Parts: sequence; structure tokens; C-alpha cells
Amino acid sequence: MARKVLVLGEVRDGSLRNVSFEAIGAAKLAAGGGEVVGVLIGEGIQSFGTELIQYGADRVVTVEDAKLAQYTSDGYSQALLAVVDAENPEGIFFGHTALGKDLAPRIASKLSSGLISDVTSMEETGGNLVFTRPIYSGKAFEKKIVTDGLVFATIRPNNISPLEKDESRSGEVTALQAEIKDLRTIIKDVVRKASEGVDLSEAKVIIAGGRGVKSEDGFEPLKELANVLGGAVGASRGACDADYCDYSLQIGQTGKVVTPDLYIACGISGAIQHLAGMSNSKVIVAINKDPEANIFKVADYGIVGDLFEVVPLLTEEFKKLKVNA
Repeated sequence: MARKVLVLGEVRDGSLRNVSFEAIGAAKLAAGGGEVVGVLIGEGIQSFGTELIQYGADRVVTVEDAKLAQYTSDGYSQALLAVVDAENPEGIFFGHTALGKDLAPRIASKLSSGLISDVTSMEETGGNLVFTRPIYSGKAFEKKIVTDGLVFATIRPNNISPLEKDESRSGEVTALQAEIKDLRTIIKDVVRKASEGVDLSEAKVIIAGGRGVKSEDGFEPLKELANVLGGAVGASRGACDADYCDYSLQIGQTGKVVTPDLYIACGISGAIQHLAGMSNSKVIVAINKDPEANIFKVADYGIVGDLFEVVPLLTEEFKKLKVNA
């Protein structure tokens, strides 16, 4: 069944987020040969349209307004609803990000449609779309079958592969005029806390620390290993609660949900709340002095030992591999 599917592209810090390209890959399957239309909302975002097309969008619609320079629920809702009204799609895909998790249910509710959130894979069977998503803190997966009607979905980062970038692809990038008014949220100032290294939610490699790091300084060996591997540093809630690191690094049920290619857990016991945020990582390595630690139950590889001895050794070995590569 051919469908027209919209994909909301997210621009952050001057570039498109990878999950935007992954959502286009998912939308291509959902479209079933129909049209995939990229959507960009904000200010000064016209130039990003070409990149969405190179990753598979057939064309792009932009909504630009000074009131949309920073995300607000009201402003983006008005802009996206204007696009929906003009395009009349059968599906709308978002990244499962802070923005997507806020905006998608709002739009779905306004259009009296359901929402399938946190999609990790999808397929088409007998003309119907089948979405897979984790439930019960990642302990199980459920499949949702969509037979007809408007399809809303948020795509978990690092789960659905994007299409190969094709710089020869071309398509139309058009601007849509939308009246943005009566905003209930007025942003007076934006303060960004500088982050080090790779964005945690899109990192392919994550080195995470728990209470076992013992202090803020205890994260230094983890940062060095992450730097060597080109990865990001994360943390358990226990480490954040102990004030060893900022809560922006928290991974788990009440933090970020991540699915990197490699997740190295250092001094993390493996509480169910933490596992909910990382158990779908492709390869999990656990380093812990306690051989009975729960983290070993989900680990592909386990090292029983002191992280302050093991992590520096791993760092040196990876450095050697990079030199000899």
C-alpha cells in the first residue's frame, strides 16, 4: 500500500540529528513506494533540506519564523499542523528524542490518532505495517499492527539503519507560510551547558560509570577511554545522585535510553532502572568487582576486577590498536 509519510527533521547545534535520517529510512518502508516528505521547522533551516533529500526524502517542506527559532510546544504544533493540513499524509514519523516525545503525542491527540512510541524495528506484512517496541523496561517487546488510518511513530535512535547518503539525489525544497500566534511559552533566554565529546543519545560507543567510580575524579579514566574510542561518557543514576557527574549523563528509565554498538559499564551494579536505558545495546561489556552484580546477566562480556585497573589497561590496548591500524 502506497502512503505519503512526513518525517520531522531535527536540527540541533547547526546540524541535522542522525535520528532524522534513521526516521527517513523507516518512513521509506512505511511509504510502500509512496512519497516521503521531510519537514523542517525553525529559523534559518532552508539549507538543511538538501541533506534530507540526499538521505531519502523525495522533497522537503520548511516552515520558518522567528518565533520558531527555539522549540516550543505551541509554536511547533501550529507549524506542523499547517504542514499536515497542506499535505494530508497517511503517516508522520519523529525521532524518539526530547522534542519528538513532547511533540508527537500533542499532534496525534489533536488529529485524534494513536501513537506508537519508541519504535526499534518495523516491517511490512501483507500490506500492513508491523512496529516493534520495548515494554516492561526492556524486558519484552510488543508488535503493533497498523492496517489503516494515520500512523504516528517515534523512532528510537541507533536502531533503524538510515539509507546510504546519495549526493546525486535532488528534490524540491518549498517554504510553507504558517501563522504562528498566541504562544503561551515565551523564551527569554537559552543557556546551554557545554558538553564534552559525542552526543550521548547518538553515540556508537558509550563508557558508563556507576557508584563504583567513587568520585568525580573517578570518571577521568572513563573519559580517556571514551576519547580513544571516539565515544561518549554516561552514568547510572547512582553516580548522578552521588554528585559524581551531571544528570545530563544519566542513562536509565528516568534518564536517556541509548542503543550504542558498544556499551562498557564500569562499576555499575545493574539496577533494573538502569538496564531499561541500555539493555538493547548491541554489545555490552561489564566491569565490576562483584561477580554477582546484576549487570553481568545482560552483559555479552564480563570482567571481574577493579575498574581503576582494568579501564587504563583497556585504554592502552586500544591505543596500540589505533597506532597499528
